[in-house]
This record gives sequence, structure tokens and C-alpha cells, in this order.
Amino acid sequence: MTDEADEQRRFTRGLRHVRFVELGGEAMSALLEGDLAKAGRAAGVSLTEYFVTDRAKWLWRLRLDQMAADPGRARWMVRQAVVGDRGLVLGHAGFHGPPDGVGMVEIGYAVAPEFRRRGYARSTLAELLRRAAGEPAVTTVRATIAPDNVASLATISGFGFVEVGEQWDEEDGRELIFEVPARPTGPLS
Repeated sequence: MTDEADEQRRFTRGLRHVRFVELGGEAMSALLEGDLAKAGRAAGVSLTEYFVTDRAKWLWRLRLDQMAADPGRARWMVRQAVVGDRGLVLGHAGFHGPPDGVGMVEIGYAVAPEFRRRGYARSTLAELLRRAAGEPAVTTVRATIAPDNVASLATISGFGFVEVGEQWDEEDGRELIFEVPARPTGPLS
């Protein structure tokens, strides 16, 4: 077993069960209107106020615009509601879009404040990586994180991400760029 594979297996042991429920266009439109009940009916889960914050509404608007421009990309761009084993909606996650020309996808996830520091972000990240590994077109998974976002930097540690550069994001400012192969290169026993 490689050192990297051993570290990833050790780090993912004991993760909480997280599953994704699609948060489609109808639900995102209802969230933009501030209608949690309608959004919950469309998504099939009860959503909280976390899904109608200004930051969340910015995201729903962005994703709806992207889906309108290219509906065929929706399965990649549509955010997922992250639901724990007790049916609690604790945040959202997904990919920023389909794989680019070299097979890279960028992940994004957010956990509501009341669920933070309980391992849900790591569990969400593990599920995103599992899904990326199951997509033949995906070769690399990218995460971009502000250098002062200590929690997110800690979340990706142990998953094999390597810092490959930095960028300026108009919304978030300076971000460090991390990547990891979509499928482990060494045996995971």
C-alpha cells in the first residue's frame, strides 16, 4: 500500500454517512423567491434558512443561469442537498461544471453553521470524490480555497490534494488551487 493511499484510508475511516438529493431548477427558483416550503417539496426534503441566505441565493442564481445557457450540463452544475443518515439537510455540494478538456472537475460544498465541526464536510468531500472516481471522463478533482480558510484547508488534508497554484476569483478573492487524481493510483486495501 502506498503512503498516500494508507493516509487517505486512515483519514476516511469513521466518516458519517452522507447522501445527496438533487436540488433541481424548480427548487433553486423557489429558494430565490424565499419559499422554503415550495423548494422543499420540489427537492423532497425539508430545507432550512441556510438555503435562502444572500450567499446561497447568489449560488442558485449562478447555477440557474448556467443551466439555462446549457441544459445538457445540468447534472454537473446542479448543486446537491447533502442529507445525513437521520434525514437532516446539512448543506449543499456538487461540481462547478462538467469535466474540462483534460478531465478536471472542480468541487464545491458548504455545511450549515450548526453542523460544522462534526465531520460532515469531510464526509461530503469523500462522497464527491467517490462520485468523481465513478465518472470515466474525470481524471482530476480540483478544490480552490482562500488561504485564510483554515477549516477548508483542514478538510481537504488527508485526501491526497496537492497545491498546484493560485488564482484570483472575482467573488472570493485570492484562492489556492489544489488537485487530486480522480482515482487512486495505488492499491487501497
